[in-house]
Amino acid sequence: MIHSQPCGTIQGTTRFAKTERSFELSLPTLVSGIDAIGNEFKEYTELASISSQEAVFWLDSGVTIGSKLKLSLDVPKTVLLESNLKLEITGRVTFVKADQNSEKKQLISLRLEKKYKINPLHSKKI
Repeated sequence: MIHSQPCGTIQGTTRFAKTERSFELSLPTLVSGIDAIGNEFKEYTELASISSQEAVFWLDSGVTIGSKLKLSLDVPKTVLLESNLKLEITGRVTFVKADQNSEKKQLISLRLEKKYKINPLHSKKI
C-alpha cells in the first residue's frame, strides 16, 4: 500500500515539508547501533514503513533521539527486480514513542542518510 504522509510534530516543533510517498512494508530488518545506556545491540524486527527520507519500525532495545542506527533489509525479488537484494542504510533517530500495548517496546522513526549500500542477497536470510 502506498500513501502520502506530511512531516508532523516532533518534540513540540512543527515542520512543514513536501509530501512524499511512504511505503508500508513488512520486511525483515536487522537494526544495530548503541542503546540508551551505551551498549552495542543487534535486534531483528520488521519495517513498518519507509520513504526516501524516513524509516519507521518497532524495537525492544531502548534508544534515544539522535542515536545513529544501521538497518539491514532483505528486499525480495519482484516483477521489476530480478533477484533478492540486501539494502544497508543508516540514519538518526528523530522520534521515539513507548507503547506497552505493542509486542515491541518503542516505535522508532529514523531519518535516513543519503548514502546506502545495495548488495546481492545470498541464500542466508535474516
